[in-house]
Amino acid sequence: MTITFNPLELPDSLSSLRREVRDFLNEVDRDWSGWKVGHSWTGFDRDFTRAVAERGWIGMTWPRRYGGGERSHLERFVVVEEMLAAGAPLGAHWFGDRQSGPLLLRLGTEQQRERFLPAIARGEASFCIGLSEPNAGSDLASLKARATPADGGWRLNGAKIWTTNGHLCDFMIGLFRTGGGEDKARHQGLSQFLIDMQSSGINVRPIRDLTGEAHFNEIFFDDVFVPADMLVGQEGDGWRQATSELAFERSQPDRFMSCFPVLPELIDEIRAVRGDDRLARREIGHTVADLIILREMSLSVLGELAEGQAPAQEAALVKDLGNTHEQTYPNLVNGLLDAPATIDTGNRLSELQGILTQTVPSFSLRGGTREILRGIIAKGLGLK
Repeated sequence: MTITFNPLELPDSLSSLRREVRDFLNEVDRDWSGWKVGHSWTGFDRDFTRAVAERGWIGMTWPRRYGGGERSHLERFVVVEEMLAAGAPLGAHWFGDRQSGPLLLRLGTEQQRERFLPAIARGEASFCIGLSEPNAGSDLASLKARATPADGGWRLNGAKIWTTNGHLCDFMIGLFRTGGGEDKARHQGLSQFLIDMQSSGINVRPIRDLTGEAHFNEIFFDDVFVPADMLVGQEGDGWRQATSELAFERSQPDRFMSCFPVLPELIDEIRAVRGDDRLARREIGHTVADLIILREMSLSVLGELAEGQAPAQEAALVKDLGNTHEQTYPNLVNGLLDAPATIDTGNRLSELQGILTQTVPSFSLRGGTREILRGIIAKGLGLK
């Protein structure tokens, strides 16, 4: 087995779309602090999401009958790339556009598609993802949350953790055990469900960080009823569905551009205080070179996904290398400016450095830990 990254070029014809996105970002109310920009794709702003939806930039590749634009995956890549470069608050539509919508397109019923996809595309329905559980660590197959058959549907019991924006979202696609669970069948008997977050029996407890913010949540399910028609795909096929879905999550530009907005701020500050500094040019050059390579790898995975492939190993490699790349940014700022992360309110660079210093350690946890990713990569190389 081999890991392959086939080159994929963005055509020059997409330059006009790139300019259109930049013009849009210049026109909207962008009185964004460095703190807000640092959150970027996890930043939850329904007004901004509705403005993006009005431009037709949510569900861009989906069929028009479901509210989509029937545009190419490369066009979507350009829009996402520009949004991330600006640190735009994409959290209110991020998971629905990136994961939940594509999942429903592939495996959802026609009723599910007609109900949820247009709402996502209009910026009206926000989704969160229910995978991780307390005490399960990164071993997703050991999850204990269970769905049991009930009259007209299912009853959900258990807990999910690290659910980004779960306290703000309208719906969750959650993975629950409907059978199996024995040591030799841990990957069997898992199923995915569409869950209304306003359902009786759901208790959302925000997990506050040192700043007092709460983007992650622990969510408890106490006999929560889910109608039978909210099962996604086939009962018992949830493991395959969820792991193929992770290829979309692990290879996207957010896996190497979450920290990008700090880079132009850093360059401007270096020019102002140090002029043409050779050391700074060298270090920033290394950072940009890494960024370009990761971008090319991400584009390659995008091409595979667009053709219906499941490049799990390649996507895992993008995320693992992206983690390493992004976790260097706070030290890059500190090293070149001799500026510890003090969070000087009103100073955009200081605010960005502050939020990234706090958040980048988590980048090698979200979407799969390094150990899990490297296991997937090793298996792809035939080493495991």
